Amino acid sequence: MALYLVQHGKNLPKEIDPDQGLSEEGLREVARIAKTAADYNVIIGSIEHSGKKRAAQTAEIFAQKIGVSTVSAAEGLKPLDDVAGKAATANPGANQMLVGHLPFMERMAAYLTTGSTDYTVFKFQNGGIVCLDKLEDSGLWAIQWALMPHVR
Repeated sequence: MALYLVQHGKNLPKEIDPDQGLSEEGLREVARIAKTAADYNVIIGSIEHSGKKRAAQTAEIFAQKIGVSTVSAAEGLKPLDDVAGKAATANPGANQMLVGHLPFMERMAAYLTTGSTDYTVFKFQNGGIVCLDKLEDSGLWAIQWALMPHVR
C-alpha cells in the first residue's frame, strides 16, 4: 500500500493559455509515465488534484491509463499550501495519488520522510510520480520508487 505524489505535467504559458493547461509535450510525458505505471500494475484507489487545469489534466491521464474511477479536486494541494494538513490525512492503505505543484510536492515528500519541510529529499520533474510507503516503526515514510520523464 502506498501514497503517490505527482507533479503536474509541463504546461502552456499564460500568454497561450490563461488557465495554463498541459502542453503537447506535457500530455505526451504524462501519458508515457502513466502507461509505465500501469504496465507495472500500480494500483491506485483514488486521485486528488489541486483543481488547477494542468493538475486536473494530469490526474485524468493517470486515471485513464491506470483505471481509476475516483478523481476529484481537493483542498490543500496548491503550490504554497501547508503540507501538514494533507500529510495528516495521508492513508497508505488507500493507495491514494495526490497531483499538484511545486514547491508543495517537494515539501510534502520532505515532511513525510523527515518530519520537516527544511530538506529536499527528492527533486521532482513535471509529470513524474514518487511512491512513498509508511514505516511502521517510526511513523515516517520512505520513498519506495519513482518514475520520471527524464533521467538526468
